[in-house]
Amino acid sequence: MNEELSAGVDGLIDKLAGWLRELIAMAPNLLLALLVLVVFGFLARRIERLSRRLFARLSGQESLTDLLAGLARVITVLVGLFIALELLHLDKTVTSILAGVGVVGLALGFAFQDIAANFMSGVIMAVRRPFAHGDLVEIAGVLGTITEVELRATHLRALEGHDVMVPNREVFQNKIINYTRTPERRVDLEVGIAYGDDLRKVREVTLAALEAHPDRDGSKELKLYFTGFGESSIDFVVQMWIGRADQAAFLAARSEAIIRVKEAFDGEGITIPFPIRTLDFGAKVVGGESLRDEPLRIAREG
Repeated sequence: MNEELSAGVDGLIDKLAGWLRELIAMAPNLLLALLVLVVFGFLARRIERLSRRLFARLSGQESLTDLLAGLARVITVLVGLFIALELLHLDKTVTSILAGVGVVGLALGFAFQDIAANFMSGVIMAVRRPFAHGDLVEIAGVLGTITEVELRATHLRALEGHDVMVPNREVFQNKIINYTRTPERRVDLEVGIAYGDDLRKVREVTLAALEAHPDRDGSKELKLYFTGFGESSIDFVVQMWIGRADQAAFLAARSEAIIRVKEAFDGEGITIPFPIRTLDFGAKVVGGESLRDEPLRIAREG
């Protein structure tokens, strides 16, 4: 028993002595590896600051700038770590780390594919910049102004006043209507007039009513097109351009246009008809009774 214990202790001492000799032999490489980590740590901070300035000029998006600058710092640190491991002759460790990173990345990609899709869409939009803060846009059926653009979602302040958060994947995949990119906007006013009115006179009166509209862009021509025969009216649309694109100006211009057209029609005796419905009280209902007698029957039953 004592011999076995003595052999075990001797083996342990030999093992520790071997590790000590290896540590002494690797001391220069270990010091060099630590120096590499310190240098790359300092370099990573410098690269992050330089990257932040560069990306801020290129993209103009704070969230994207933070992401890319942080990514540049992480890559720099990883490069320093791999070099340090190579200096310590830990090639298998480097290979294992890379393999593990790949497997973990693949698993996370499947588990969080929606988040990843929103994230990548946010990065692409930050580069392409289809809109900016304060723009009036319509996205996925929501009309509002851009209040915040994150890498995961885009925030809009709807015209009703509430905040709407749209995932970037939906923003990227849907049609985006930006009303702020152009300095002007067109007002389309749809009107119906009675069948008995003179269409040429209607055209003349309508254009004259809108000619002096205070918000109208005089550099663009007023246009009026008759569009069809409705159930109780002949329909037309008049197109007028205004010099502002914001929603308040658009609504005010359209409201003033409606007032001016209505006043002009009233002054010229032009009729904007009500919907007409014809009721035939001679029609037969179930049982052969006439609708003409229905009110009397209901009165008697009451």
